[in-house]
Amino acid sequence: MMVVEIVLCMLSLLLSLPAFLFLKNLPLYRKPVLNPEAVSDQAVSILIPARNEARGIRHTLEAALSTQHVTFEVVVLDDHSTDNTAEIVAEFQQRDPRVRLETSPELPDGWCGKQHACWVLSQRARYDQWLFLDADVRLTPDGVAAAVQFQRDSGAALISGVPRQETVSSLEILLIPLIHYVLLSFLPLGRMRQSMHPAYGAGCGQFFFTDRASYVRSGGHAAIRESLHDGVRLPRAYRQAGLMTDLFDATPAGVCRMYRDNGEVWRGLSKNATEGLASPAMIIPATVMLLGPVLLPIVGHLLFLGGFIHQWMGPVCALPVLLCLLQRIMAAQRFQQDRWSAWLHPFGIAIFLAIQWLAFFRKLCGQRARWKERSYQPQ
Repeated sequence: MMVVEIVLCMLSLLLSLPAFLFLKNLPLYRKPVLNPEAVSDQAVSILIPARNEARGIRHTLEAALSTQHVTFEVVVLDDHSTDNTAEIVAEFQQRDPRVRLETSPELPDGWCGKQHACWVLSQRARYDQWLFLDADVRLTPDGVAAAVQFQRDSGAALISGVPRQETVSSLEILLIPLIHYVLLSFLPLGRMRQSMHPAYGAGCGQFFFTDRASYVRSGGHAAIRESLHDGVRLPRAYRQAGLMTDLFDATPAGVCRMYRDNGEVWRGLSKNATEGLASPAMIIPATVMLLGPVLLPIVGHLLFLGGFIHQWMGPVCALPVLLCLLQRIMAAQRFQQDRWSAWLHPFGIAIFLAIQWLAFFRKLCGQRARWKERSYQPQ
């Protein structure tokens, strides 16, 4: 009995470590303190790759044009859209000279569509500071200036952050808030800022801020041309080139509804899973660390019923999942997330891991990922 209880105590401690890291990371994942006068001399190119974004591009452009404190241009690259994305952008271009519509060349072999679009945008930018922005992100008036301020304060060549995530459908509510949970529970931000190792590279593909010289030195999106997961791969490319990357809380910088229904959530999280947690090196440890806190109380209860442990072990086995719920409640308040996502954490984790494992097996079977009407070989 004692051996089993010692093992359970050790497991409980191991599975609680992400919660302690989350609490340590929370104050380090900070919002920039904006000084408008300090950034008033800066000029930024807001670079937006757009493929079939007609349903939201108007709101994105209206928000971008509300940018304050810095000189800016908005460059939208129409990546062979089959809807009226280009027509909408052209309307804005006609009435506001700060908006420019560009057309993408044909997608070369071996390139992911988004990486190619961002690479082309880098060739068309007028200014030397760049914000790569997804077409579904609506900036706040201070969003660009805050990114300029944080890059200046941090000294990093590439910075990124997660804008406030708008969630409506059930899978959006259950799964999208896990972005912050995974990021702050498993990436030590203090160590990230002390080390140049690529393993500490992380970001959010919705919002990347950099400068021309650093982008060229790192190879930019050309260095990750085949990738479907620029949130992981682009920061690592910078670090491999000897350039520091950093993260900040972009909740006040913009709002994004990443996916519009349950099907999009499933497909979207599946397409890049094998470059993240569903990679062969990560899938098993990720499953243990994410699902372990949920299962440990069940295992402990079964062992108690079988007479293998004492009753006092119940709180010990429940500690990791209680800490998970505490994290999720704190994150919901801090990042303006739906509170149901926190209380339904076990269900969200189960569905999230199902997506990861299905993506992993599809990769083993050689099935291609599909996104935006294009087919890609999973990396």
